[in-house]
Amino acid sequence: MAKAKPLCTRQLALIDDLFKDKIEESEIRKNHNLNRKLFEKWLADKGFLDHIDRRIAWEYRLGEIKMARSVTKAVTNLMKLTESGQPETARKACLDVITMQANLSAGVQASKDNTKPPAESLPFSRETAGKMLALLAEEKSISTS
Repeated sequence: MAKAKPLCTRQLALIDDLFKDKIEESEIRKNHNLNRKLFEKWLADKGFLDHIDRRIAWEYRLGEIKMARSVTKAVTNLMKLTESGQPETARKACLDVITMQANLSAGVQASKDNTKPPAESLPFSRETAGKMLALLAEEKSISTS
């Protein structure tokens, strides 16, 4: 099996620029003195595309790391909102907490099954969850009366 040819410094710099915000492809090519024909040749190169794919995977991983670092703060803020004096805000926060827990549970199960969890994996609809929360709120107000 032949080892892939390493990318040149110019290709690596171009890939770095592709991942910078607010820079168009044409501007990047101009900055690197790269004509469309050579750029398209690079895009046809498996090694170049493999490097881009690895970079994309790494960028997603970085996003996951940033989100993981923020989860505790997000949950704390949501839990505070469930006690909000504004009923609609509290209700929405409760739904978000329920959704978050359901997605977390689905994610744990999916990782055991080696499958990806669905985006919304509540065992019941949002409407049903809202009704459940309304019943719980009604029960709480009756018990505190």
